[in-house]
Amino acid sequence: MSQPKKILIVGGGFTGLTAALRLAADAQCAVTLVESSPQLGGLAAGFPLGGTSLEKTYHHLFLTDTSILNLVQELGLAEKLIWCDSSVGIFRNGRVHAFKTPLDLLRFSPCSFVGRLRTGLAALYLKHQKNWRGFASVTAHDWMTRACGASAMASIWTPLLKGKFDRHAQHVSMAWFWARIHIRANSRSGGGQEKLGYFRGGFNVITTALEQEIRRRGVTIQTSAAVTAINADRTAVINGETVAFDACLFTGPSPAMARLLPAQESLRDYARQLQSIEYLGAICLVFASDQPLGDFYWVNVNEPDAPFLVFINHTRLVDPSVYGGKYVYYIGAYLAPEGELYNLPDTALIERWLGYLKKMFPEFDARRLAEKHLFRFRAAQHIVDTRYAGKIPDYRTPLPGVFLANFSQIFPEDRGTNFAVKEGEKIAALIQQHLDPARPHPAALP
Repeated sequence: MSQPKKILIVGGGFTGLTAALRLAADAQCAVTLVESSPQLGGLAAGFPLGGTSLEKTYHHLFLTDTSILNLVQELGLAEKLIWCDSSVGIFRNGRVHAFKTPLDLLRFSPCSFVGRLRTGLAALYLKHQKNWRGFASVTAHDWMTRACGASAMASIWTPLLKGKFDRHAQHVSMAWFWARIHIRANSRSGGGQEKLGYFRGGFNVITTALEQEIRRRGVTIQTSAAVTAINADRTAVINGETVAFDACLFTGPSPAMARLLPAQESLRDYARQLQSIEYLGAICLVFASDQPLGDFYWVNVNEPDAPFLVFINHTRLVDPSVYGGKYVYYIGAYLAPEGELYNLPDTALIERWLGYLKKMFPEFDARRLAEKHLFRFRAAQHIVDTRYAGKIPDYRTPLPGVFLANFSQIFPEDRGTNFAVKEGEKIAALIQQHLDPARPHPAALP
C-alpha cells in the first residue's frame, strides 16, 4: 500500500481549516496545518468577553453566504445560528442619521435633495446590473461622482471610501463597489429588512468545531509555528526545522508568500506580482460597558476629522444578556501600517478614539467601561485598484506542488468568512486533482 501524500497547510484561518477538512477526508492524504499565532481562526479568532467568546474583529453573515451556511449545517451548528434585523446609521454634521431604507435616504439632510435622488437611482441600477466587468477599469470615486453628484460624494461616499482604503480611496475599482452593493441588496428578507447572522458563542463555535473535526480525521495542528521558507524541493522550514511535503497550501497575504520564496531568478517576476498587491492594516477596539449608546448596530462615521471608520453596537444585534448584561461595542479603522495613527501606543490611541466617541454621544462616560481590548492586524485589507485584475495570482504557484489561496484572488468580491470557506473548498479540490490527475478537474465538479 502506498504511503499517504503529505499535505502542508500554512495558515489556520477559515480557508486553511476548510481545506484541511476536505483534504483530511481523503485517506491518501496526511495533513499538517500550521498557524503562526497561538490560536486558530484568523481574523475571526475569538477572545473571552463577558463569560463567552467574541471576535477580535466584527463579523456577521449575510443571507447570501451559502458556502459557510452549508458548512454550518454539515458541522451540526445550525441551532447556534441566529438571524437578526440589521440597523445602519451615518454620523454626519454632528449627529447619527438613520440609513436603512430608501425613506431614510430621502431624509438624509447632509446631502442635497437632488443628490439623494441620484444616489437612490444609482443604487437601484447597481443592484440590477449583473455584469461587473465593465466597472473593473473605472474608479468607484469617478463613477459615483458622475452618478450621484458632489453633495452625495462629500456626505456619503468619499468618507466611506477614505475610511475603507485610506490614501488609496480615489483609485479603488468600481467593480469592488458593485460587489458590496450586491451583497447588501440580496441579504434582505421578503419584507425588505436586512438580516444578519450571528452565532450563540460567537464565530469561535465554527473554529472549535472545525478544529475538533480535523483533529478527529487525523490532521496534525501546530500553532505558534513560524514558516520561514518554502523551497523548490518540496520542503518548508518551520520553527527552524525542514519539513518535506507532497503539496503545500499557503493562505496568508500575498506579499508574505513572496518573502518565503527561494532567491531564484526564475521566481523574481512572480515575487514582484505578489508584492504588487498592497494591504492596509486594521485596528479594532472592543469594549464592554453598562451604558447603552445609540440606536443602531452599525454606524459609519462620515465626518472629515473622524479618527475611525465605524462604530458598532454589537448588542444591537445580540442581546446584552449574552454578555452578562453588558453592552458590547467595536470601534474600527483601516490604516496604513506605516502611518502615525496605526503606530500610536495603545493608551494614546484608545484615549483619542474614546474622546471622539464622546463627540458622537455626549452622554458617553469612559469611567463606566467594564473592560476594553485593542487588536492590530498589519495586513487586513488588500487594495483593489483599476489595474487589480492583472495582479491576481494563480492558485498554482511556480514552485512544484505549492498552492496559494487568499482573499486577493476573489476579485471583485471582498473579504469575508463565506469567501474563506468557498476558497478552502476550491483549493482542496485543486490539490486533490494535482495529487491524483485521474480525478475530475475542479472546474468540472458540480
